[in-house]
Amino acid sequence: MLKKYILSLSIVSTLLFQGCSNNEEKKSANEMIAAKEYVLTGLDKKQYVVKKEGKGFKLEGAEGKIVIFDIFATWCPPCRAAASHLSSLQEKHKDNLIIIGITIEDKIEDAKLLDFATTYGAKYLLVNSDQNRRLVNELVKELELGERFPIPTMAMYKDAKLINYYVGATEEEFIDSDIRNALDK
Repeated sequence: MLKKYILSLSIVSTLLFQGCSNNEEKKSANEMIAAKEYVLTGLDKKQYVVKKEGKGFKLEGAEGKIVIFDIFATWCPPCRAAASHLSSLQEKHKDNLIIIGITIEDKIEDAKLLDFATTYGAKYLLVNSDQNRRLVNELVKELELGERFPIPTMAMYKDAKLINYYVGATEEEFIDSDIRNALDK
């Protein structure tokens, strides 16, 4: 009799705990949703949410605007040279363009990024977040550039649709032409 009681208790306990595993499935679904969202912190201390939609990326609140993700490093000479050109484009297309500079440098201090912005004329959004690396890795994966990609790398999107991307030093005029075409100007 005691054996039957213990066996019944074991079966009921197993079923009870097995039912609890459903929470892990819900957690996995939540993690999958969160994996498609990147919360970036700008030097202005504001948070910017980038969402992956299909193979593209979209900045929350930037519907209809062009978003350029500039993947760079403060020590990179071509990245330094690109900063003033990107600032020029940001000013020229300020109502229709958002440029986000995403550093690949882990644990860089905000002061170093501010120094970069001041020294090289980066007058666009620079983000410094623990999400930078996640977003960079996903952008590069979708662009099929491999794990060891060159910098600067820039990807231009409009409403999560890839317009074009650039690897290495790129003439301002080429980027401007793509912006104008995407805006139908």
